[in-house]
Amino acid sequence: MKQSGRYNPVAVSRRGVRIGIRWLAMVAALLGAVQSAQALPLFNRQTGQNCMACHAGGQFPELTPYGRLFKMTGYTLGQRTAVPLSAMAVVSDSKVANTSKSLSPSTDFFKQSDVILATASVFAGGKITDNIGAFVQVTYNPYAVQNSDGSYSGHSNADNMDLRWADRFVDAQRDLIVGVSLNNNPSVSDPWNTSPAWMQYVPVPSPGSSQFIDGTTPYPGYSSGGNIAGLTTYAFLDRTWYGELGFYGTARGPLSFMTAGIAPRTTLRGLNPYWRLAWNREWGANSLMIGSGGMYARVYQDPSDPTTIDRFLDWSVDAQYQYLLDPHAVTAQLVFATNRHGYPNAQGGQVPAFVDASGNALLPSNFKDRSHLLRAKLSYVYQARYGGSISLFSLGGTTNTANISSGFDPGTMTITADPNATAPSLPVNGNLTGNPGARGGTLEAFWMPVQNIRVGAQYTIYTRYNGASTNYDGFGRNASDNNSLFLYMWMSY
Repeated sequence: MKQSGRYNPVAVSRRGVRIGIRWLAMVAALLGAVQSAQALPLFNRQTGQNCMACHAGGQFPELTPYGRLFKMTGYTLGQRTAVPLSAMAVVSDSKVANTSKSLSPSTDFFKQSDVILATASVFAGGKITDNIGAFVQVTYNPYAVQNSDGSYSGHSNADNMDLRWADRFVDAQRDLIVGVSLNNNPSVSDPWNTSPAWMQYVPVPSPGSSQFIDGTTPYPGYSSGGNIAGLTTYAFLDRTWYGELGFYGTARGPLSFMTAGIAPRTTLRGLNPYWRLAWNREWGANSLMIGSGGMYARVYQDPSDPTTIDRFLDWSVDAQYQYLLDPHAVTAQLVFATNRHGYPNAQGGQVPAFVDASGNALLPSNFKDRSHLLRAKLSYVYQARYGGSISLFSLGGTTNTANISSGFDPGTMTITADPNATAPSLPVNGNLTGNPGARGGTLEAFWMPVQNIRVGAQYTIYTRYNGASTNYDGFGRNASDNNSLFLYMWMSY
């Protein structure tokens, strides 16, 4: 596909018309299929409820108080279904504001303005017994692995897996839910959508054209990787106090089915603790949660060398407010997260290959880094059909010369991408400062013509990227050049 990099209004208009026609045709075909089949996803069939019962304004996967109760009681409410399966697919199109400041736009912004199958998932689970249930997601990524010739191969993997035992004890004095979760993603068991596993909710495509969309902006997260399994135990008392504690280790042996299955695989040292505390109040159409959570993880860079351990301490405070009264659904979310990263001793104190503008050596790399993230989101849905959201993010942290991927080459005293240089720089994704700083926000509008299809548009704006607002990569690229439009159609059955 020919890449321009600069806007041609006529070409953009024609391309927009063609893309719009394709999207309208797909929506029409899918609406006809869904309405004739009258299909509902797995948990809807089990409970007999529509999407609005579990999801705020029907906006999956954001949970209502009933949806959180369904999850904490182990996905066991309702009746077992004969075929406990569902499917999901996302079709998307991405466009980056400026592709001209790139040596290879077709590579850096692969699939720019192309409608693609972004991802597809199969879900299994629901009620197994009165006390045992499951949520199992296996996802196919068409662009999971890049081959040596530049092409891509698809791969399926264990995405989110949550196997539970739960029980509920209710009498005149108390309402207590207790449970155990075996899962492969810290906080996937969390019932609130401010948790790292759930706050970023629209699946993210892999091609380069999607590298700056909302799903790739800074979100709360844990540094433990994707090749893990953990066992947590939790309790929810009087629908007010929630606590969860567990430990995670490398998924191996009988738990290897929980891995992503793509090298390199994360290897943890021993058992790594995870914790979650929250206070919850529900009154009328309102609900409010204030909580905190965290994890300490020890991750091998090289499992064969016990000295190559990264140590991460992730900790966050979060809050969520919901107002749910038909036809309105309002959700406000706020998270402040911190990360402390300790490097192996041999990695700290290293002098980068780059030099400063005068030819002097840069400072040695850090032995420890710290970052902090503030993320906020406000969403509104009307009649479980029309919705929108606005979100803001601000990431800051320590400057570390080890993170510099663009700079002056000591041989030429220029910033060059020549692979034969002593210190080649990286256009588009390069970091000239060594600072992780990023700031911006996302505007979103979406439409749900039926309860298991969502068509949406997100526009993500950057005012800071890789520690700078202008020329962050050394090749003249500004943070605003990464502003991105993301169109998607999210379908479930």
